[in-house]
Amino acid sequence: MHGKSRTDTRLAFLSGGKEMGALIRAHDWASTPLGEPADWPYGLKTLVGVMLGSNQPMFIAWGAGRTLLYNDAYSDILARKHPAALGCDFLEAWHEIQDDLRPIVEQAYSGEPVHMDDITLIMERRGYPEEAHFSFSYTPVRDESGAIAGFFCPCTEITGQVMAERRLASETERQRRLFEQAPGFITILNGPEHRFEFVNQSYKRLFGERDFVGRTVREAFPELGGQGYYEWLDKVYATGERFVASHIPARLQASPTEPAKEVVLDFIYEPVRDEAGCVTGIFCEGHDVTEAHLARTAVEASNARYTSVLAAMGEGFLVLDEAYRITEINAEGLRLDGRPESEILGKTHWEVFPASVCTPVEAAYRRSMTERVPVELTHHYQDAATGYDSWLTLRIYPVPGGVAAFYRDVSERMRAEEALRHSEERLRTALGISTVGVLFWGSGFGLTDANEAFLRMTDFSREEALGKTWQELTPEEFHPVSWRAVDEVITRGEATPYEKQYFRKDGSRWWGLFAPRKVGDEVVEFVLDVTDRREAEAALRRLNEELETRVIEAITDREKTEAALRQSQKLEAVGQLTGGVAHDFNNLLTIIRSSVEFLRRPNLPEERRRRYIDAITDTVDRAAKLTGQLLAFARRQALKPEVFDVPERIRAVTDMLRTIVGSRIRIEADVACDPCFIEADVVQFETALVNMAVNARDAMNGEGTLTMHVDAMAEMPAIRGHAGGPGQFVAVSISDTGSGIPADQLGQIFEPFFTTKEVGKGTGLGLSQVYGFAKQSGGDVAVASVLGKGTTFTLYLPKVEQTVGLDGTGSDAPGNGQDEDGRGCRVLVVEDNIEVGRFSTQLLQDLGYQTTWAANAREALQLLEEDHSRFDVVFSDVVMPGMSGVELGREVRRRHPALPVVLTSGYSHVLAEEGRHGFELLHKPYAVEDVSRVLRHVTRSTVSGTADTARTKRG
Repeated sequence: MHGKSRTDTRLAFLSGGKEMGALIRAHDWASTPLGEPADWPYGLKTLVGVMLGSNQPMFIAWGAGRTLLYNDAYSDILARKHPAALGCDFLEAWHEIQDDLRPIVEQAYSGEPVHMDDITLIMERRGYPEEAHFSFSYTPVRDESGAIAGFFCPCTEITGQVMAERRLASETERQRRLFEQAPGFITILNGPEHRFEFVNQSYKRLFGERDFVGRTVREAFPELGGQGYYEWLDKVYATGERFVASHIPARLQASPTEPAKEVVLDFIYEPVRDEAGCVTGIFCEGHDVTEAHLARTAVEASNARYTSVLAAMGEGFLVLDEAYRITEINAEGLRLDGRPESEILGKTHWEVFPASVCTPVEAAYRRSMTERVPVELTHHYQDAATGYDSWLTLRIYPVPGGVAAFYRDVSERMRAEEALRHSEERLRTALGISTVGVLFWGSGFGLTDANEAFLRMTDFSREEALGKTWQELTPEEFHPVSWRAVDEVITRGEATPYEKQYFRKDGSRWWGLFAPRKVGDEVVEFVLDVTDRREAEAALRRLNEELETRVIEAITDREKTEAALRQSQKLEAVGQLTGGVAHDFNNLLTIIRSSVEFLRRPNLPEERRRRYIDAITDTVDRAAKLTGQLLAFARRQALKPEVFDVPERIRAVTDMLRTIVGSRIRIEADVACDPCFIEADVVQFETALVNMAVNARDAMNGEGTLTMHVDAMAEMPAIRGHAGGPGQFVAVSISDTGSGIPADQLGQIFEPFFTTKEVGKGTGLGLSQVYGFAKQSGGDVAVASVLGKGTTFTLYLPKVEQTVGLDGTGSDAPGNGQDEDGRGCRVLVVEDNIEVGRFSTQLLQDLGYQTTWAANAREALQLLEEDHSRFDVVFSDVVMPGMSGVELGREVRRRHPALPVVLTSGYSHVLAEEGRHGFELLHKPYAVEDVSRVLRHVTRSTVSGTADTARTKRG
């Protein structure tokens, strides 16, 4: 019994594992170089026990024969080689890959550890060759003498992972090939800065070779600034909403020396999201539609010209469809007809013009419609029912889907021609017409005769006019239209009436309407002076231009009105802000006034008196805090920066935060980092932490986890369109597990008085203070939120080197019993406000100081110039008319370097923007002990500095 117990104890290291523990115990180890397990070295036993107790695949190769031992997890890797491989030579067990394994095994047996993240092996463990991948470490193991006894290997088969990565890479490559072959341009952008990850060949052909991959859009396309593309990308990344653009122009310039070109694009910006649904990049696909855009523009311009021409034509114009319905008619056609458009469009030509039925006009329309040829004719319309009697010339042309006809009322011309045909005498008689000029041209187009009307039009005598050609009388720019009329007269005996200019004898010009016709061997031309009509048309054009100018002026006036409306809206917003401040201050003033009225009552118990005094003091502190918040979000607060360690300050304020957020919220502060220093206002920094913690508490309804984290080596990213700052920043993050902030409200949360809380549960100034403090301190604040999961606020502040500050302890510390000891100290009080001046001097006198009051800086300088030795300190307001307190302090420092200056202010943009300039600053409202402490500090520092100087001189 005892012997068996000892044996079991010696084999206890084989108790681990499931199947392998039993197999190792049952194996005939005596036939192997290892011998019985009870006699194995202690190191081997230990490794076997560790191996059998692990779920990770492990094996041991021991001794010169590399005897193999392994656990249950490794048996799955061996597959059909198990269990025969147990106790065999490791290289023989893997005989098919021993050439691959031998160098690694020899390296381990030489005492050098081996680690591989991925090794590829062709193994036969299931009866066929297969590719396998492993991650493993060979760790050499030494015996008691220090010699290498074997090695120990934990390993992991990563074949599935590698194959999955290959499939993913193959799919990615296939997708990229598809993108490369796509007819449109494609690019993939990464991150908020929109850095190129991929561009296809179409993209490069369109935008040129610019080394896209790895660069941002702003770097690759600097010329796109101001064209909207940067802003569209930023909006898609920030909101996660797709952007679709159609026919958007882009001005491109590959380099400053190359000319810019404009292209027109259709494209889509599609947000790319990760597994959590967060936007990580943007997929862009589009097409160059420049040619289509130009074609469409040309068509639109052509249509516009077409419409304008039809409207201005002096001929009637209409269009018939294949059913002879009138689908279009111009203004001149309506004028000639006399009926409104509604009575004509949509009806057949025969319904609108019944007098044309069974006439050459109907035959002409039908021939042009069926044979698709142009047809011209002149027709005499007669309608006994209406008394209509006119001559019309028609030119009918086939057009897609029907025919179009131009027509002109030529009744007068036809009657004139009829008169010419009747009698030569009547023609000669016509020469006497006083308003219509008549000219006779010979075979060479020389003037053979002209009536008096024409001679009056030109001021030529008959002798001067006869023999002149039309080229001599016609300005050169009108020769083409005259040649067309000549060709018409020669080919068909007459020409369509046309207008052109003629020269007078003195070289001036006049406008005439000419109608030539061949009569025998001569050409007779009638001319009507239309200069007055032309001038009237020019006047009409000038009137239209003037109307256009007035319309533009009206639009300008409207824009000015809209600008005034926008200014009114700004004033309304300021009014809302003022109302919010007034509401809070009226609440505070109500407490103060009520407390003062109770204090005036006689026989008021001392306990209640102290209670009302405490209420006034607390209310003043709350009013000062509200003012500080307003100044902070406006970045106008006069901060008191000092260098301090952020983790130390956070640890100091954590207990207070636990009290504020309540016991049901767990605070986890991850501030275990090297000391990191910033230069900022400590009070405002702590106030910012409190405001962010309170905001987190309300978002979690008082229950959850609030995590605080400090990063001492942060870089400030671009936030809300502002570029990140240079250098290193300390990033303080506060995260909650609350309800999160909707995306459409993220851009408003830092606005003053904006709050999503119920009335009475938030002023909307907390986060405004955080924002104002961060911006005024040279940093910024970022926010990231997921609905239902929580929000993280990150405060970025510039990091500074640690500096050695003054020791703040000593006799100036509060509570030393000397707060009101001002006797013997002479103070020059500078205050322009009478009430404040009286109060300040009375307060200082009550503290034992001797005071002299100056109403402004000039008066103070005059008193100092008379005898500055009568004062120990200057106590001045900052905001004063004329010279400010800061300017006064500088002048006192220049004239009397040993005389200290203390400034006091509730608000000053000079202090907010430029700092204290090295002067002590006392914030209004101030307490009595603050006044005494600051005055005692500066006067004693001056006395100490003077004494040190004296000792130095004596030395």
